This record gives sequence, C-alpha cells and structure tokens, in this order.
Amino acid sequence: MYKLTQSVSVIFASATISIGVSLSASAATFPDKPVHLIVPFSPGGGTDILARTIAPKLAEVLGQPVIIENKAGAGGNIGAARVVESKPDGYTLLFGSNTLSINASLYKTLSFDTIKDLDSVGLIATAPLVLVVNPSTGIKSVRELIDKSHANPGTLNWSTPGAGTPHHLAMALFNKKTGANLTQVQYKGGGPAITDLVGNHTQASVLTLASVASYIEAGRLTALGVATTNRTNLMPDVPTVAEAGVEGYSANLWYGLFVPAKTPAEIVNTLNAALNEALKSADLRETLRRQGYETQSGTPEQLHEMLVNDVESSGQTIADANIQTID
Repeated sequence: MYKLTQSVSVIFASATISIGVSLSASAATFPDKPVHLIVPFSPGGGTDILARTIAPKLAEVLGQPVIIENKAGAGGNIGAARVVESKPDGYTLLFGSNTLSINASLYKTLSFDTIKDLDSVGLIATAPLVLVVNPSTGIKSVRELIDKSHANPGTLNWSTPGAGTPHHLAMALFNKKTGANLTQVQYKGGGPAITDLVGNHTQASVLTLASVASYIEAGRLTALGVATTNRTNLMPDVPTVAEAGVEGYSANLWYGLFVPAKTPAEIVNTLNAALNEALKSADLRETLRRQGYETQSGTPEQLHEMLVNDVESSGQTIADANIQTID
C-alpha cells in the first residue's frame, strides 16, 4: 500500500511539474497563435462595438489575430463562465465590465467566484453616466429634481435599461441618497428607455453619455449632472451630481480585460503591456472619444482593486435599494 501511495504521489508531482514547465515554456513564446476575445453580450450592443473597435489595434500590437466570440446570456455570466473554464494560457480573454461586480451580488448563485476565478489584465475605458430629464419637466438642476419629487411624490418616473444594470444601480443610489420619490420603469435595453424618456413617457434616467449626447445637444434632453467622481472631458460644462448637491454620490461604467485565474504572470504582463500600447493610439483614442468613452489604462493590480471595491459597493447598493436578486 505504501509503495502504491508513493508511486501515485510521484506521478501527481511529476504531472504538476510538467504542467508548470509547459506553461512557462508557453509564456516565453506567447502569443504564437490567435487570441480569442469573449464578449459576454450580443453582437451590435455597446460592449460588442467597443470590443470590435479595440480588437484590431490589440491584434496589431500582439502580432496575432484577435478573434471575437459573442457568448451572451444571464447578464454576461455565460461568457464569463466560458473564460473561467478555459485553459489559463492567455489565449482566451474576457471583455468584461462592472456588470461582473454587480452580478456577484445580483445573482443568488454563480458557477464561479468573480474575484477568485478571474485574473485582471487591465482597464480599457470608462463610459460616463449622466443624469438626464425631459425638458418638458422644467427641471434645470439636480436640486430641482429632488424638490419636485418630494413635492409631488409618485408623479415622476425614471427609466432603466434593465434590472441590475449599472444604470439601474446608479439611479437607485441617487434615490437612496436623496430620498427622491421617483417611480422606476424597466425596459429591455437602452434604446426603448431613451425613446420613452425623449417622448416624456418617463421623466428622468441615468444613462451613458454616449447614448444621450446627441439628444442633449439637440435640446431634447437636459443634462443635470454626470455620475462620475470628476467632471468628464466629453462634456466639461456639466457638473458632477456630487457637485450639484448629492454629497458622496458616484457611479461608473468601466470596461477591462480578464483571463482565467492562474494564468502565468508573464503572460498577464505581456497582455497588459500590449493593451496599454494599443490604447496609446491617437486614432483609437479619438474613435473612442467620438463614441462617448474615456480611454483608460493601468496595471492588473489597479483593475483588480477596482473590481474588488465594486463588488462590495454594488452589493451594498443592491441591499440598500431592495433590488430583487435573481435565482
């Protein structure tokens, strides 16, 4: 029995060493074949468009094709699980966003641990969220919105692109901090939510600046404040919601690259360097600016810290706002 146990131990140890040597060898030549970028949402949506905008420049820097695969479903969880379950060799990437941190609390059960089962590569961009109202309300400021909701409880509706989205949590946080009495109306996507807001079927919302900038410029929506910590360069004359009187208010929408946990550090660093190099492109930065994104960059550690903090803050917002969790 001892000899059998000893033999099994030796075999297991040898296999472990072999895997380690194999990954180290792969890291030395990485990348030497196409890289697959998993987008956890449907083609044509904002996340997909952003991924397809960045992929060619990333491929150019890596020297290998970057193949986009859309794995939509369950609020992005299906695509994330696909990456978690893949080999940790750097050839399968997740184009993630802070829906990852929201889903960690929004869904009662997940097949993976958001923090432990994914390694961060680097931040890509942020999409500033903006608090907007229909001009027919006559509301010109954050303070006026709060006061009107208090004076006329239940008469103002706010639209959300869906339960548990960053936009939903941002508006729920606003209600929590201000005591605003706004009635939520849920839609299946940003398009319908914007259409009814412009048509005054709803009166307020927190949406991406990218999706509503043209309506603001045309006077069909009024921007009261951006949800970011600091003013955005994309619309510098619009104050932050915190500046406008809601102390401590901040909500964001960010995008970043992730790989399966236990991907060798050398590969993660190679991907991070390639991503940051791609994001230096003046043409790419200008394209993202026109689309309503602020280009970001940074280290894997910075993105990991952002993810951890967002998991905590999103969970708190979901609990405070009594947002129904999903089985």
